[in-house]
Amino acid sequence: MEKEMPENTILTEEGTVKISDEVVSIIAGLAASEVKGVAGMSGGIVGGIAEFVGKKSPSKGIKVEVGEKEAAIDVYVIVEFGIRIPEVAHEIQRNIKKAVESMTGLSVIEINVHVQGVAFPNEVKDGEPFKNK
Repeated sequence: MEKEMPENTILTEEGTVKISDEVVSIIAGLAASEVKGVAGMSGGIVGGIAEFVGKKSPSKGIKVEVGEKEAAIDVYVIVEFGIRIPEVAHEIQRNIKKAVESMTGLSVIEINVHVQGVAFPNEVKDGEPFKNK
């Protein structure tokens, strides 16, 4: 009887390689945060406003579904004011696809970019929002 392989597992001659969803999330988050115009990742909607998590939490704001050979990724971002959102979204998609495919060997079939908010220049410094004192 053949043993069924769990998802995210690649069978090689030498054995198996398992890539966790968290690893794919981190790669995608770092790739997204490298794109000019991305102010930070969004941890979701809290009380009607986007939770700004900055660029220091690479897997926050990323949701992945990883199969045996393919991955689908949802990215939740906050963009900088004044940038062209479609251009930034397309660059996020290209950067994530390139990074995930080259580092994991998975085929990225879908990257959905969800723009959760806009950060104004006085709200963000070094990837973190200013805190009122």
